Parts: sequence; structure tokens; C-alpha cells
Amino acid sequence: MKTLSLTLVAAVICSMPALVLAADNVAQNPAYVVDGSSSNVKNASGECWRTGEWTPALATAPCDAVIAPVAVVAAPAPMAATPVPEPKAAPAPAPAPVVVLVPVKQKISFSGDALFAFDKSVLRPESRELLDGLARQLTGTTSDSITVTGNTDRIGSSKYNQKLSEQRAVAVKDYLVSKNVQATSIVARGVGETEPVTQLADCKGNKANAKLIACLQPDRRVDVEMTGTKTVPAAK
Repeated sequence: MKTLSLTLVAAVICSMPALVLAADNVAQNPAYVVDGSSSNVKNASGECWRTGEWTPALATAPCDAVIAPVAVVAAPAPMAATPVPEPKAAPAPAPAPVVVLVPVKQKISFSGDALFAFDKSVLRPESRELLDGLARQLTGTTSDSITVTGNTDRIGSSKYNQKLSEQRAVAVKDYLVSKNVQATSIVARGVGETEPVTQLADCKGNKANAKLIACLQPDRRVDVEMTGTKTVPAAK
């Protein structure tokens, strides 16, 4: 009997470290039963024995699959609605320019010698530049009437001078028409030597000579007189 008692006591003493280790392991993870070597105790099917404290949160490998914590993804903040720009109002149309009609009346005199050779009624080539300038002046003007008057000096007969003055007036009129000068009425007339601008006392004699011809030069002319209206911007 004494021998048996000693054997039991020794067996109890020898098993105490294993129990302590098992108790320590259980304290570490109380969800599983372990043996003295801290190995999980398994059943015949190879499954780990769980304790009554086992919960999914205490699951560990290799006994159970570890349940990973579910990440909570915060819902994205609602995006602010992009404001839709209001359509821009169409710019107001520019006010129509205010114009007024101004009465126009002008008279331009061209030297006959500048337009024609002496005693001729055909326009010189260089005279076209003078008449082109006149045509530009009449641009934008509504002409009610344009009168072209031819004049001569007193040298020669009155009949001859009358015809020459008419031919020169017609030559100027035809050129203005070719430059699209519009008028309700364009009149070409000749007055011969009847409307001189020189005085007899200043240019003496009737015989053609260089001195008299030069003196009477102002009488050899073509006058262009226009009446009508011109469109101009109104003063602000």
C-alpha cells in the first residue's frame, strides 16, 4: 500500500507541469483544448476540440479559418451638383447710325486750257485726273441736277465760239457719265464768249497773239454746278 501511494503521488507530481502548460495555453486562447505539448487536441476526424468559450472572433489557424475583419468603407460624400451656367443674353444690337441729309450746292470751275488744247474740244489725257477728282467728290451725293457750262474767250467769231463751248461741255458731261455720276438731269450747255471774267481794259485787242491768248486764259473754262443732298453722320 505504501508503494502504490508513492507511485500515485509521483504520477500526480509528474503530470503537473503539463497541466500548468495546458492551463497557460488555454489562458492564452481559451477557445481550444491543448495537450501538454501545447498542441491542439483533435478528434478522430482531425478537427480541433473547441472549448465552450469558442467564438468566431477567437478562431485561429490551423483549426479554423481566420475570419478577417470586414473593412467598413465609408460612403463617398455626395458630389455637389455642378451649377449650369445661365445662358448669356445676346448683346443688344448696335443702334443704327443716325444720318441726316444736308443740302449741297457747289460750283467748280476748270480751266479750259487744263482740260483741252487751245481751240480743241477733245479732253487731254491729263484732264481725266481732274474730272476723276470731281467724280469722287460727288460720291455719296444725291444730285438733283448737274449743269456743265462751256465758256470761250472772245478770239474768233461768236458763232464759232458758241459751238466750241457746247462741244467742250458735252465732252465733260460724257466723261462724268462714264464714271457713274448719277443725276436726275445732267445738262451740258455752251455760252460761248458771253460770260467772260476778264475786263476789256486788262486784255486789249482782238488779234490772236501769245500775249492776248495768255491774258484771256480765265475766260476759257468749264463750270460744273451741282445741287442735291449728301448723307452725313449726325453730330453727337
